[in-house]
Amino acid sequence: MKASQFNAQFSQLSGFLIACSVAATGFFALTPGASAETTLQRIQRTGEVRIGYANEAPFAYTTPDGKVTGESPEIAKKVFAKLGVKKVDGVLTEWGSLIPGLKAGRFDVIAAGMYITPERCQQVAFADPQYQIQDTLLVQKGNPKNLHSYSDVAKADAKLAVMSGTAEVGYSQQDGVKTDQLQQVPDTTAQLQAVRERRVDAAVGTALTMKALAKKDPSQVEAVEGFKDDPKHTGYGALAFRQEDTDLREAVDKVLHSWLGTPDHLQTVAPFGFDKSNLTNKTAAEICSGK
Repeated sequence: MKASQFNAQFSQLSGFLIACSVAATGFFALTPGASAETTLQRIQRTGEVRIGYANEAPFAYTTPDGKVTGESPEIAKKVFAKLGVKKVDGVLTEWGSLIPGLKAGRFDVIAAGMYITPERCQQVAFADPQYQIQDTLLVQKGNPKNLHSYSDVAKADAKLAVMSGTAEVGYSQQDGVKTDQLQQVPDTTAQLQAVRERRVDAAVGTALTMKALAKKDPSQVEAVEGFKDDPKHTGYGALAFRQEDTDLREAVDKVLHSWLGTPDHLQTVAPFGFDKSNLTNKTAAEICSGK
């Protein structure tokens, strides 16, 4: 047989085998019962989950020795341990990168100070909330502009530092704060700097976060006591998942429902300023529907 004839026949045989392989792959992909591994199955098989956090104390932050801790990371460790996952790989990122990172597959779960809102429910699936909390303002020492509400900020034509993409952007605008009064920043460190350097008159965030910032420089800033806000602005924080990861969300919810409010849970979150007053019976479904 000539070399040219051999090469031609070999090429035909190779093409036939490739076609058979492709057909077989398609057959098994369409065969009932043959399905891809879910995120829950993968993290239980590998014993590792990757969680994205925003750098916002006391929800999530890094200690001087590089450890990621806070209310959300410590809760995640307990919850995923109950699901047989030993390694929780916490990654701090900018707030605005959380949802895009989750949807792109860089994280399996996202957390840390993220409120459930109807708008976010269109992008991600939330577990039921693990806390409820109110907001407040961080102001210069003595509160020179006497700011105790968003309305006060609007009337005084004050400058307000808000983290980009947070619910507080909308809350402030609902109460009359104009767009040009807002200075949107990437994180709480930038909020503290803006108030301390008098580039803004106030910053806004959860009461626990603003109190934590005030402790960093009590000679120059303080958290407002008795902040007046619409009760509808109460924040309900929760872990969030890709919408297709239904089994993972349901497994986490099951653990949370049996654990939240127990002595172990309250001891876990106490170092970060949380207590029984932060517990809630609200569900993600109720909040997503606007109830």
